[in-house]
Amino acid sequence: MVVHKRKKSSRMRGAKTTHGYGSKKKNRGAGNRGGKGMAGTGKRADQKKPTILQLYGNAYYGKHGFHIPPAIKHDIRPTNLEHLDLHLDHYVRQGLATKEGTTYTVDLEKLGFNKLLGKGIVTHKITIKALHVTARAASKIQKAGGTVEANGDH
Repeated sequence: MVVHKRKKSSRMRGAKTTHGYGSKKKNRGAGNRGGKGMAGTGKRADQKKPTILQLYGNAYYGKHGFHIPPAIKHDIRPTNLEHLDLHLDHYVRQGLATKEGTTYTVDLEKLGFNKLLGKGIVTHKITIKALHVTARAASKIQKAGGTVEANGDH
């Protein structure tokens, strides 16, 4: 005949209700829990490795797979009108830009840039060919009597 055994939890509820943890302070808060889920299952030390390996295999440890970074729309290499206007004669001497009369013709791709920004003052008449030109840069060039050919958005 099976004898009904009293539950340990009822016996541990003493006058101080510490449930076997000594002081009440010792079993208080989430910090006492030691993590969530599979935390502390032998990743750092050697305690439970055989059990984990038996249950889950070698795939449990380490990093798995790879993370694809978000796609970059395009590589932006900008320059300002200020820089361009200052170095026009230098670019003509190097053969990276051409001068016909008072008009300079510049292809930004040849210079290693693909976007023109509007910082600076335009003192020359310039014809610009670029992938991206901001609205401010385009308006400054047109006010100086030049033209803009932009292939992409701005």
